[in-house]
Parts: sequence; structure tokens; C-alpha cells
Amino acid sequence: MKPIITILFLMTLLSTAAQVKIEGTLTDAKGHLLQGANVYIDGTYDGATTNENGYFEFETAETGEQTLVITLLFYEDVKQPINIESYKAQTFIMKESVNTLDAVVISAGSFQAGDNSKVTALKPLDIVTTAGAAGDIVGALLTLPGTQTVGESGRLYVRGGESDETQTFVDGLRVAQPYGASANNLPTRGRFSPFLFSGMTFSTGGYSAEYGEALSSVLLLNTIEEPVQEQTDISLMTVGLGLGNTQKWEKSSLSFNLAYIDLTPYQWIVPQKVDWNKPYRSLSGESVYRYKFNSGMLKVYAAFDHANFNLNQDNINEPQPVKTDITNDNFYFNTSYKGMFGTQWTIQTGLAYGYSHNNIGLNENTITNGEHSSHLKIKLRKSFNNTIKLTFGSDYFITHFNEDYNEPNGFAYNSGYTNSIAAAYAETDIFISKQFAFKAGLRTSYASVLSEGTIEPRAALAYKVSTKSQFSVAYGDFYQTPKQDYLKYYQSFEHEKTAHYIFNYLYNTDGRMFRAEAYYKKYDNLVKYNDLTAQYNSVYNNSGYGFAKGIDLFWRDNKTFKNLEYWFSYSFIDSKRDYKNYEYSVTPSYIAKHNFSVVGKYWINSLRSQLGVTHTFNNGRPYNNPNETVFMNGKTKSYNNLSLSWAWLLSPQKIVYFSVSNVTGSNNIFGYTYANNPGTDGLYARQAITQPASRFFFVGFFWTISDDKTKNQLNNL
Repeated sequence: MKPIITILFLMTLLSTAAQVKIEGTLTDAKGHLLQGANVYIDGTYDGATTNENGYFEFETAETGEQTLVITLLFYEDVKQPINIESYKAQTFIMKESVNTLDAVVISAGSFQAGDNSKVTALKPLDIVTTAGAAGDIVGALLTLPGTQTVGESGRLYVRGGESDETQTFVDGLRVAQPYGASANNLPTRGRFSPFLFSGMTFSTGGYSAEYGEALSSVLLLNTIEEPVQEQTDISLMTVGLGLGNTQKWEKSSLSFNLAYIDLTPYQWIVPQKVDWNKPYRSLSGESVYRYKFNSGMLKVYAAFDHANFNLNQDNINEPQPVKTDITNDNFYFNTSYKGMFGTQWTIQTGLAYGYSHNNIGLNENTITNGEHSSHLKIKLRKSFNNTIKLTFGSDYFITHFNEDYNEPNGFAYNSGYTNSIAAAYAETDIFISKQFAFKAGLRTSYASVLSEGTIEPRAALAYKVSTKSQFSVAYGDFYQTPKQDYLKYYQSFEHEKTAHYIFNYLYNTDGRMFRAEAYYKKYDNLVKYNDLTAQYNSVYNNSGYGFAKGIDLFWRDNKTFKNLEYWFSYSFIDSKRDYKNYEYSVTPSYIAKHNFSVVGKYWINSLRSQLGVTHTFNNGRPYNNPNETVFMNGKTKSYNNLSLSWAWLLSPQKIVYFSVSNVTGSNNIFGYTYANNPGTDGLYARQAITQPASRFFFVGFFWTISDDKTKNQLNNL
């Protein structure tokens, strides 16, 4: 035993003797001492923070040639080669960075949210506290300018584009099926709960060369880097139950959410216009595992959703309602790694896989389809200094879709396709000064199903005219493979294409933001077909075209009035398209020229309550009335929706939440479906497309259990 103790003692003694003290002082270019800077040996945990005198000291067991790294917000990083054995105390001078919070940012076409955002339009809290959004990410985004309220869909329509022209990414990896199951003219929801996300970027156009296959916009969702503490969240709601839990260890953490939704009890209390045979039910869950390495972060994200429902839908062309039975299974998985290596290099890489399967019954006819989609990604970024940054990378997408259609009389039809897309891109950010920034990029891709490639230039610049305001402009070419509804029947297409031109003005100060943006989009190679709907025997081509132009205005204020936060948004859009089965170029049926929304949130301290109000107004949308000679000459009445919410803090960790949408009961009509053939009077009968219920009520009880006994779900309501 003695020899072992002796050896351990000697090892400890040698280890202690090998420690070398590293010390120094930090100043700026004017000689002012800098406090709070992080100083460490690159690739190790050995380091310290400068005190009020700009002084630091720490010990290290490293030897030989090393790199001393010094970082401080608003200053350029210092990377100083040193020799441990010969190191002497010295003074380091840091240069002010051009990439600071008061520096120019390229904001054209982009709304950001999150703690790291310099230009925050929506915070993660807003996604779930906005009255009428019902905790849906898309619902909250519809209060921003540039979006369209398409109530019969529930999806995201941006600046004249259809919902499939927006792509969703989680931690940089594409989500091929971002929406839940739905039937014809019934709104759906986004699949993702906001609980696990810390940041969001919603681009209304002119986005980075890193992203493609989207004609209109991209929605980027980033999962939480590191949870604050362990906690459990319990939800009891009029529509179901929810359970969430977070576990945290020294270098890793695991979070999950489970939700069970069943509209049956709600239907008993508040009947809807929908004739349910079996109301909507779903079981869903999400989880994120995180592991922190010395120089990077690994995340593993997984989500599943099983949903089914059965209803009878009136159809103007059928003598009896159509019995619609849908069962949907969806699974999404991604793993991503983001870290640093070498000198000022960062890497982001990952793999995503999505699977969606539907069993659909339409009376006696059945449709079974399934989609497998994968995305492989690698992105490298090199910071030569704080003024020049180069980003480049590649993507590889694989999609396989198959569908079987069967009728009782024996007719059957199989359709589907397989497509792989290889893409590469490069982009540089140049900060010439605090007042001027420039971004230029190029993306190229090749789609196997089209046997065609693309070259997509992107560019943007911004100029800061004062400490609070700036101008930005952006240009880009964007290509997209035609959507699944067409590719499953026909593959001899070309890429659909659009060009974006954007001019932006931004005023941003503490607690207030004003944003004005003008844009023009030109569309080419849009898909056209010759039937009432896209069918297996339709004739397809790429001769469609169109444009969209408009102005978006946004004002947000949380400073003028105590405990009150509010924002206004207004959009004007003029858009026309000749696509699908249109006779000529007209405004599409999902576009309202004028879109206005106001959102307010007021905290009443004496009642420990937050009151929320959202009012959305859009003028009428066009529709085609075959009883008139002019194509798409009809116009619906204006859309009005006033929603209210109330969150009451029973105790620090218990909340009662109540909300109601469309308080006034407006009978909003989104369009009309007409009979295929005229009646005996020579006129085509019609059926209005309306909302499934005059109002939607929601009541929930939310309870959080955590170590600090103060954390609650108010941020999630």
C-alpha cells in the first residue's frame, strides 16, 4: 500500500510543480482599463476574467507554444501566440469592433427574435402570448407585415407566395412536413411547440445564399442552447393535456414535451360548424438532447405526431356530404453540431430525416401516401477579422414520395417521384465600418427529377445614417422545384423562379422600433395545367409568370406606456399571376391587398394578470364566379377578427389562462366553391368557405415545478 501512496504523492507533487502562472493587463486603444474580458488558453479550460483594474491571472499545466485568447463584447478578439515556459506578464490592447450592438446590420427582408438578435421584432415570448395565436408559431407570425391571413389553410403565405414557397428549418436543417394533418378547407397548425425554441428568424425575402428551394421566405427555428435549470411543466387544457420535463447535467441536458389533444369534450360544450364523426385527436412529442464539448455543441432533436379524425364535409358537387377519414403519422429527427476549430473557424453540420404517412378515406375511395425526406448539411465559416467573414457549404436533399389511389369499382392509380438535390454556396460579409456593411453570395444546385441546375446570385448592403436608423437593400434570385401535388404526376418541369428586390428603412432604439420596407418580386416558369384541379392526366407546363410588389410597415413600442407593449403592422400588396388553370394574369384568390393588425399586452400588477388583445383586418379577397363573364371578378367581404386573452398568476408557479378568438363573432368568408355545372336556371350554385366555428374558447391550467420555485409558464402562454 505504501508504494501506491508514495507514487500518488509524487504524481500530485509533479503536477503542482508544473503549474505556470499567466498574468497580464488589458486596455483599449486609448489606454482605458477593460473589465470583464475572458482570457484563456485556446483549447483548454485554463483562464480567468479581467477585474476592475483590467488585470487577470491564472495557472496552467500546458507547455510549449500555445495561443492566448482574449474576448470581450464590442471588441475584436485577441489571439496571441505565447510560450508557456518563457511567458512574462504583459499588457494587451483590444481594438473596438465594428460588429457591435450599435453597428449596422443587414435587415432587409428579415425579422429576428431571440436573445442574440440586434433587431428584435418578435421575441419567443410573443409566439405564445399573442391573443388569437393559440400558441402556434405561424399564428404569431401572421401579425407581422408581409403575411396573408388565409383562414381556410392556417399555413404561412408571404408576399404573394403560396404556403409551399416558405421553407422551415430547425437548427439549420430542413423540415419537409412542417404542418399537421388537415382536411379540405380546414385550417391546420404548425407541428412545433415553441417551448423548445429560443430564437427565430423569419425572412420575408432576400435571404442568405445558405438557403434555397423557397421562392418566398424561410422560417429558421433554433432550439435552446442550454436550459437554466431542471423543471417539470404540467398543462391541463380544455382541448387536452401536456407534460414537459428538463434534466440537466454538467455537460449535457435533455428536454421533452408530450401533448395529448382531443376535441371531443370541447365539441360537447361548444359545438362547431364541422360535422364530426370522430373529432380531432393527436398524440405528439418533442425532445432535445444537448451535449457541450470544449469547443462546440451537439444537439439531437426528435419529434413525432400521430393524429386521426373523421368528418362529413358538404360538397356543392355531391348530393350527400363526403365522409372524410384521415390518419396521419409523422416523425422528424435531426442531429446537428456547431463548434470552433483552428483560428477563427466555425463548423455547422448535421443530418435530418422526416417521414410522413397518410391513410385517407373519401367516402369509399382510399388514398395512401408516404414521404421520406432527408437533408445533409455542412457549413464552414472563417472570420479573417471582425470586418471580413466568409461562409461556404453544401446541402444534399433526398425526397421519395409514393401514393396509391383506389376506388371500389377497381380503378387504381399509383403516382410518386424520387428527387435528389445537390447544392453548394459561398457568401461573404464585409463590415467596412460601423456605418456600412455588405453581403454577397452565390448558390448553385442541381435537381435530379428535373435534370436541371441553377445559379442564384444574392447581395445585400446596409448603411447606418444615425445611431438609431439605417437603410438596407437586397437582391436575389431564388429557384424552387415544383411542389409535390404536381411532381407526383409529371416530372418534365423546369425550376420555378423569382427575383427579389427589397428596400428597407429601420429605426431601432431602446423599447421602440419602426420598420418600413418596399419590395418587388418577379416570377417566371410557374406551373400551369388545364383542368379544374391538378390530376394524373392533366397537361402541365412551365409557362406561368407573375409579380408581387408592395409596402410593409411595422411599429413596436414597449416604453411609452408603463406595463403596456404593443405593435402595429400594415401591408399593401399588388400581385398578379398567370398560373395553375388561370385564364390570364390576375390577383390570386389568397391575396388581400390591405392587411392590418394590432397587438397589445398589458400587465396589471395588482391582479397579477396579463391581458392581451389582437385585432386583424384584411379587405376582401378575389374569387372566380362562373356566373360572371370576367375571370376572378368576385370579392369576399372584409376579414375581421378580434381576439382576447387573460393570464392570471395564481401563485409564482401556477397560471390560469383564458382566451377567445373572434370575440365579435364575425362571419368571415374566405371564398366560394361553385358547382361544376349550371342548374336549371342557368346559374352555377355556390357554397361559402367559412371558419369552422364562430369563436374558439380556450381555458388552461399550467403548473411548473422547479428548484427555484419561481419559474412558470407565463413565457409559454
